[in-house]
Amino acid sequence: MLRKSKSLILKYFLNLINGAFLVLGLLLIGFAAWLLLDRNNFLTALNESNHLIVYIFGILIGTGSAIVLLFLLGYLGIQYEIRWLLVLYAVLLIWAFGVQVALSALIFTKKEEVHQVWHDEIDLVISQYGSKDVPEDIFKWTILNALQKTLQCCGQHNYTDWITNENKENSEQVPCSCTNSTLRKWFCDEPLNATYLEGCENKINTWYQANALLLIGINFGLLVSEVLQISLTVSFFRHIKNRIFAEM
Repeated sequence: MLRKSKSLILKYFLNLINGAFLVLGLLLIGFAAWLLLDRNNFLTALNESNHLIVYIFGILIGTGSAIVLLFLLGYLGIQYEIRWLLVLYAVLLIWAFGVQVALSALIFTKKEEVHQVWHDEIDLVISQYGSKDVPEDIFKWTILNALQKTLQCCGQHNYTDWITNENKENSEQVPCSCTNSTLRKWFCDEPLNATYLEGCENKINTWYQANALLLIGINFGLLVSEVLQISLTVSFFRHIKNRIFAEM
């Protein structure tokens, strides 16, 4: 009776935490779907010019689907007490835990480097924007236009960043994407009250902080769940093994 009660308790907690995996996996899939469908986010602006959002969508969908499949594997092993499935389940959990820790550490250590590269690249794009000498950069300018128009921002810090651009007909001009204008050309002569004054960096940071916190929360939840689930799976495996030996 005691062994049966212990088995039921372990099964209950294993299925409870395993259910958390299902919820977190579905959250990732839902977040990916939101990125793809929402027309008012930063990545949608980039998507107007390339397929970046599709790649991110694929990564999130793939990760979420893998977590859901891991849930199903764990459920079968736990419910039907299949030892080899429990071993495989625990090994995959340990592997997933290691990958998540490594990726989190990599992202954290490279954060400042990526931020600096981003700054330098935007400054370069702003200085060369509209130049007839670098037509190969039209792709980048189109991305910047989509970003400024979608987020209703201008320049990296504010609209005065465009003073450094020497490809304008006069110093008062700003990109048409910085204004309410619907003209399809590089620069427009628009009054200040029709120009987006705030820089895109603030808008991007706001977007990043709002969504990064969600992803960090999901990642932390997965790590905690994995540690608990590995411990409980090992205990459950030992319990099944001991019960089999006792019945022999």
